[in-house]
Amino acid sequence: MFERFTKDARAVVKGAVEQAAAVGAASVAPEHLLLGLLEREGSRASFALAVLGGGEWKDAVRAELAEVRRRGGLTRAETEALAGLGIDVAEIVARVEDAYGIGALSGSRRGRRVGHVPFEKGAKGVLQGALRIALARRERHIGDEHILLALVSRPGVPAEVLAGHGMTYESVSRVLHGGGEAKAG
Repeated sequence: MFERFTKDARAVVKGAVEQAAAVGAASVAPEHLLLGLLEREGSRASFALAVLGGGEWKDAVRAELAEVRRRGGLTRAETEALAGLGIDVAEIVARVEDAYGIGALSGSRRGRRVGHVPFEKGAKGVLQGALRIALARRERHIGDEHILLALVSRPGVPAEVLAGHGMTYESVSRVLHGGGEAKAG
């Protein structure tokens, strides 16, 4: 499949691996693909992010993703659902961090053997989604814009974080492919 990726899409995947390695993650997650996208400039996806206000909120997205990592990957929706059952995730995180240190729930592999960082099922699903989106548009190559569209179309942390900033599949698609105003949300 990677032979169909454009230079920009390959750079996003490489950036995702670097992002995962930088935080000591045991695997590349969809969040790392989003971070890889945020690092890009001069590509179709970076254009869409900029049009939709990405320059103004990139740091906020990075901070939100770091907080999700700190919660062990739980989305805001999952945290709220647990709160509805009387489970205070913030309290659990605080107690675990008191006992084992800051970031203990982050899935870090610090201190473990460093080597190949595999892609977790969710990240593979994003890349497969990017392929499906490209094929549906009858496009020969998979670009970073297809990765962005796949991230906003799949349930999970990246879609939730981007939606919180007005980024939806529809708004990104409008910017990339036309069909109306290019407004967020």
